[in-house]
Amino acid sequence: MEKAMKKKISIAAIALVGIITTIKLAIIYYSANFDQFALPSFCSINEFIDCDGIARTTESQFLGIPLAYWGMFYYAFVFVMLFADKLKNIKLFKFMEVFKNPLDYIASLGLFAFIVSMILLCLSLFDIKKLCILCAFTYILNLAIGCVATDFQNGGFVHSIKQSVQDFLDAIKIKKYLIAFIAVMAVAVGFLTYTRVTFKFAPQVKRQMEFKEFRHKKNQYAVKGNLLGDENAKVVVNVYSDYQCPICPVHNVMMHKLAKEMKNVKIVHRNYPLDTECNPYLQAPFHVGSCVDARYSVAAEKQGRLWEMNEILFENKPQTEEAILKLAKKAKFDTQKLQEDANSTETFEKIKADIDFAAHKGINGTPTTMINNEAYVGVKTYKEFKEWVKKYGAEEK
Repeated sequence: MEKAMKKKISIAAIALVGIITTIKLAIIYYSANFDQFALPSFCSINEFIDCDGIARTTESQFLGIPLAYWGMFYYAFVFVMLFADKLKNIKLFKFMEVFKNPLDYIASLGLFAFIVSMILLCLSLFDIKKLCILCAFTYILNLAIGCVATDFQNGGFVHSIKQSVQDFLDAIKIKKYLIAFIAVMAVAVGFLTYTRVTFKFAPQVKRQMEFKEFRHKKNQYAVKGNLLGDENAKVVVNVYSDYQCPICPVHNVMMHKLAKEMKNVKIVHRNYPLDTECNPYLQAPFHVGSCVDARYSVAAEKQGRLWEMNEILFENKPQTEEAILKLAKKAKFDTQKLQEDANSTETFEKIKADIDFAAHKGINGTPTTMINNEAYVGVKTYKEFKEWVKKYGAEEK
């Protein structure tokens, strides 16, 4: 009995840590996807260890619901299961008497959660090529719950799974519990359906869904050279951007698509790095590394390859000169000239001119799109961008 109590206390502690961790992951999810002015989270350390980056991928959801929510539900369920023996004596929770061996259920769930965790880890490392350290921490918690709950001296996980399945089959043989199980499943399906629908059509989420096609890892509308659109276009779209900005890559793809589908439009890239290294209008560092990125985009323009460098910087988000040169070498840039130009007085002055002009116009965030003197901070939907340029004389091809 004492051994079982120690197990329950340990599992309760792990489950509580899991609940706290998944709440934090939910906060990161919403900050990364819906707050364009949010600072990077504490676990977005570099290009690889990047919780924010993973939160923006489609893999961070299941059935349209953030994985963090699923995690919260799982840890809460484990916590409640620990008290099944007590709760079944309360009329409202009498149905919990079907859980004859709560620890076996918890062990089975822990093993299942860990297997799912390993699948997510593989997706993270080999597909997304980023690691969320908080997510990885929950994977360890899942394994710990399973290992603590199971009895390795009595068949281990095999026994736990068999016992759980047998308990479940015995329970649904009883008519009232079969009806209860069907009712619970119906409520669960209804809840998921309702949540998916409301989640999908909530104003912020609906807007984000419209950006989905622009979140590809590769820009399918990418061009070579310095020109994007019609050279002599009447509608000139000035885009103030920051290569470390989380939503700017989406905006970048939209601008490329706009230039491809619309006549009489030219997109002009301007640098507005939110980095105190070169931006004196900031009170504190925001997007560290964006100043060095900006310098190399200007240097690439001198080689006639501005938009190619844009793709490299937006996709990889390097934060050091060394990292940029490594990527540039792979892309067959003249790295010696690139480095010289990136560190030239002319380059520093050009970036300063962009920053000063933007500050004079009241621009303080990225991406900012400006047509004539009309500016918009953030990302419109693609349809809204099309209507905007049409207002100034652009036409569809």
